[in-house]
Amino acid sequence: MHESPMINVGGIDFDLSIIIALIVSCAVVFILVKLATRNLSVENPGKLQNFMEWVVEFVQGLISSTMDYKKGKPFLSLGLTLIMFIFVSNMLGLPFGLVFDYTSVEKATAFGQPLTSVVDGLAKGSHGVEVAWWKSPTADAGAAMGLALIVFILVHYLGMVRNTKSYFKHYFKPFFFFFPINLIEQFSKLLTHGMRLFGNIFAGEVLIAVLLKMSGVWYGAIASVVGLIVWQGFSIFVGSIQAFVFTILAMVYISQSLETEEDH
Repeated sequence: MHESPMINVGGIDFDLSIIIALIVSCAVVFILVKLATRNLSVENPGKLQNFMEWVVEFVQGLISSTMDYKKGKPFLSLGLTLIMFIFVSNMLGLPFGLVFDYTSVEKATAFGQPLTSVVDGLAKGSHGVEVAWWKSPTADAGAAMGLALIVFILVHYLGMVRNTKSYFKHYFKPFFFFFPINLIEQFSKLLTHGMRLFGNIFAGEVLIAVLLKMSGVWYGAIASVVGLIVWQGFSIFVGSIQAFVFTILAMVYISQSLETEEDH
């Protein structure tokens, strides 16, 4: 696999490829929503408006399947943001890749800072270090777990603020000594929520990188082209499913945190 363009600022390592991809994802989602809602029309809606209406109805259906819609309506914006942002992020690494081969430390800089991944690689005796500047942000464990952590914090905040009695009481069900198990369950939800997204997208990009490396010989090039076409199509399906799964799990966790004894 290629190295990431890492720089160290104030003792903290930053992956520039992830930062760039996150900014692009936010920009793409913002532009899509802006264009879709720019000229709203009831009689003659445009294609983007129809698409956005379909997305809204789809997310409304997700919320309704996990909780009473009156209770879940305030989370419609959250669901829309999650599913659109994650879908766009999952797709970013599919169209192309930007990989540069660095052979000297002097050229391996960004924003006046040396690329630590290149410096370390060359220090180990490598003749060159390949750095990937473009990939899906969700193919990074830190970005995927960051999204899961945002949902995790929101879920428990809502439980403590809006459903205080039932929220704390459920940690001791069905018996008091189940508290450690229920506590572990909450943190396992955080781990599986983020790692499921990361694992699926990362695996897809690893396979794409493997297929690209096969193009060194003519028969490998033919096989890699066919493999890339097939895998790109499958990756779109996987990326869509993972955006759906992440969003509906977020709604399920929110529903559970707001669930009262009267709801049973």
